[in-house]
Amino acid sequence: MSRVVYLDCVGGLAGDMLLAALLDAGAELDTLRSVPAALGIDGVEIGVERVERQGIGALHLAIDAPHDHDHRHYAEIRNLVARADLPESARTRSLDAFARLAEVEGGIHGVPPDDVHFHELGSLDTLVDVCGAFVLLDELGVERVVCSPLPFARGFVSAAHGVLPLPAPATLGLLRGASLVGVDTEAELVTPTGAAIVATVADVWGALPPLTLEAVGYGAGTKDFEDRPNVVRVVLGAEAERPTGRVVLLETNLDDFPPELVPDAVESCFDAGALDVWTAPVQMKKGRPGFVLSVLARPEKQGVLARVLLDETSALGVRVSRLERYELEREERSVDLAGGSVRIKVGLLDGRVVNLAPEHDDCAALARSTGRSVKSVWAEALARAQTP
Repeated sequence: MSRVVYLDCVGGLAGDMLLAALLDAGAELDTLRSVPAALGIDGVEIGVERVERQGIGALHLAIDAPHDHDHRHYAEIRNLVARADLPESARTRSLDAFARLAEVEGGIHGVPPDDVHFHELGSLDTLVDVCGAFVLLDELGVERVVCSPLPFARGFVSAAHGVLPLPAPATLGLLRGASLVGVDTEAELVTPTGAAIVATVADVWGALPPLTLEAVGYGAGTKDFEDRPNVVRVVLGAEAERPTGRVVLLETNLDDFPPELVPDAVESCFDAGALDVWTAPVQMKKGRPGFVLSVLARPEKQGVLARVLLDETSALGVRVSRLERYELEREERSVDLAGGSVRIKVGLLDGRVVNLAPEHDDCAALARSTGRSVKSVWAEALARAQTP
């Protein structure tokens, strides 16, 4: 089972908060302290202290680079990270995170990414935050990152370019596709550094996935808020077995649709990419008999199949449910019989064959051409498929 970390952004997300939470969850402080030297940087001190936020014990991280100047071009940072003695995955992710920052900043200011001049984001503590986060994730053996919805707080912050609305434009630019939730707090709850890290590494946004809990870590921000503890909570564990496929279920109830036309609607759904289509009898309002027409499909086919149902049936609406399902690996084989061949659908679980099914249409076609029964062709095809 893979190791997963859930980022529960209770009080928001900043690079130093995430580092502190990962340390509190079991990562080594010495590993983090080795990052400046790996980047070829001297004079950086990293300290931690135990604090409380709203009664919750957490680690607070302090990065001190007394001789730092925080104005660096993206090209300078990229070259610094590319030459760093970091684990390969951490270096690759760090380069990706700064590339995202440069692209977003370049879009905001109308300059190519290579010409972006980082101000606050060019400081050494930002470098340590970004690279250190990926190094600690690597040390903890994390293979998958899931992040909670991020709190969207309003307000203003002073920056090199002037007074900016919160969340900062760079932060929002980095979080395209992320889950956000509005809160009343007036503060910078999510920083561009935190956004760059999570946008690079998060696989999914939303609820905690099924897992076996191994460790929990709390990382504290500097400020205290009245409405929420200013912490990031890291939940670390072994991911439980989970469904391998995402599907949508489209359904409509019908009581005024001629049964003779149902096969045509079903065929149109299959032609449009449905995985499966079926009907089930139901009792409708006023005691009228009717049926539910159900269509299972991949999410990308949802819109097309909804239109097919509205076009091919008397439905006035189609409801949609998003589901996950466990799926076997699939492959197709062929067996030769007298008079032709039959395709065999094969289902595998962890590389082991657990299901064999002759293709009915092939069996029926071969039965017609040879004068045999479909049942006998099906049985012979299955026997041949089971022969080593």
